[in-house]
Amino acid sequence: MRAAIQGDRYQVIGHPIRHSLSPKIHQTFAEQTQEAVTYTRADVDPKAFAAYVRRFFSLGGKGLNITVPHKVAAFQLADELDQAGRVAEAVNTLYYRHGKLVGTNTDGVGFVRDLTQRHRFSVAGNRVLMLGAGGAARGLMLPLLACQPSVLAISNRTTAAAQDLVKRFQPHAEGCHLQIAEAGALQQPFDLVINATAIGLAGATVEWPVGAIQQAFCYDLSYAGGAAFARWAARSGASQSEDGLGMLVEQAAESFQIWRNKMPLTEPAYQELRAELVAT
Repeated sequence: MRAAIQGDRYQVIGHPIRHSLSPKIHQTFAEQTQEAVTYTRADVDPKAFAAYVRRFFSLGGKGLNITVPHKVAAFQLADELDQAGRVAEAVNTLYYRHGKLVGTNTDGVGFVRDLTQRHRFSVAGNRVLMLGAGGAARGLMLPLLACQPSVLAISNRTTAAAQDLVKRFQPHAEGCHLQIAEAGALQQPFDLVINATAIGLAGATVEWPVGAIQQAFCYDLSYAGGAAFARWAARSGASQSEDGLGMLVEQAAESFQIWRNKMPLTEPAYQELRAELVAT
């Protein structure tokens, strides 16, 4: 087995960040794969983001995960982008390769893997509603469209942002009717409803019309205490309602594979974290 460099440093940065479970997830992956790494978290003000990233790598850091509100800034900072990062214009994973800062987005892969493999939901031919049009939503779009839904409707408080999302991903929407969900459409039934807003983290009350989620599979990208939408959907007639813990674990595994060239088993980490969250 290849010996890892002792103390290879990785980190997740956001603002705020104290709630992040990423250090625990990556520690589990490191132990499982016998990779000697350290993974920490840091609260970084948006104004200091670029300088912090450059300093982290100049001091020997190997990789960064990026969370709210820095994903667009990470996209802008990267020297190279893969298709996922380039099309989404939002990056959640950074690393150096051949002297250049490379950015990608593993959120969409992690989301689809959790949705289709862990929760056994098939997107193909179904009607999907996306709530939100920011960086979180953009990260999901390419892998979600690859699953071939019949309709993907975008609902956002700012119509211009929803229009931009539709325009950006229209070339990748072959076979799918990609559209903006006007207010009236939110009373129509969907098969899958995804909350890609920060409503739970912001502490706001969920006020979405219940018509869209009646008998739908509802998925909240937030998890634990932040998953207010998932709890609301479960009370309001959803056929199934899940938070984003599984997505968090799966996207972390994808980042880990990029950095260490090893894909960890995700189910042990997921089950351990789920048990801890239930106990708290």
